[in-house]
Amino acid sequence: MHPSALLVAGSVFFLSPSQAHAHLMTTGLGPVYDGISHLFMTFDDLIPVVALALLAGLNGPAAGRRALFALPLAWLAGGAAGYQSGAAHLPPAVTALSFLALGILAAADRKLAPPVVTALAAAMGGVHGWLNGVAIAATGREVTGLAGIVGAIFLLTALVSAGVVSLRQPWTRIAVRVAGSWIAAIGLLLLGWSWRGRL
Repeated sequence: MHPSALLVAGSVFFLSPSQAHAHLMTTGLGPVYDGISHLFMTFDDLIPVVALALLAGLNGPAAGRRALFALPLAWLAGGAAGYQSGAAHLPPAVTALSFLALGILAAADRKLAPPVVTALAAAMGGVHGWLNGVAIAATGREVTGLAGIVGAIFLLTALVSAGVVSLRQPWTRIAVRVAGSWIAAIGLLLLGWSWRGRL
């Protein structure tokens, strides 16, 4: 099996939904604005989106364009499915693994084919969207909150990935890789925290 296919298969396996740990914000401006604020105020969703955008940008314009559409669409589909199901079971380690996997890939700066980046975006978007949809259903809020989340994801992914694609100096690429390593380190800390008391 090709290493890229193995990486995607492993990511999908580790990111498969099983329990929700999402938080929703209330702005008082309606569900769409609540969704926008949710993304920018929820660490568990914001950092993986940034990590994926960094990774997509490092892999060039084609990967960036694919991630720009794959991530929000998968998030929307996952959110709608989670909203309809009303239940999910996801161990806390799964969020940590999304930090860790995407951070390591960005830090390593290995050239990935655009379809691989697209698959990673779809897997991450589906899982995090599922959790958001379940949380919206559990709190009795309007599903239109997903529109705000997805719109914010599209904007953030576009800005970050385009910014990385435009970098020309070698040191700037190293700075992006360092950011990826910090995200991976956060993921490692979160993974350890999720396993506290089990060892």
